[in-house]
Amino acid sequence: MAEATDDRLRLLIERIERLEEEKKGIADDIRDVYAEAKAVGYDPKIMRQIVRLRKMKPDDRSEQEMILDTYKAALGMG
Repeated sequence: MAEATDDRLRLLIERIERLEEEKKGIADDIRDVYAEAKAVGYDPKIMRQIVRLRKMKPDDRSEQEMILDTYKAALGMG
């Protein structure tokens, strides 16, 4: 029984390792896309903010924007 458990654990660990490698490859690809965008004149920092906002639910995004506006007004930033 222990040998079967050991094999299962090894297989799970190997799957995790493969997925971690894939994740690294995808992160490298994303970095390359941002570099390409920068090379043609886009601002990667702003693009990252847009991507983050697009992931949010519309209600959450509206709430965050409202709070940001409130803080900016309190600091005299418009």
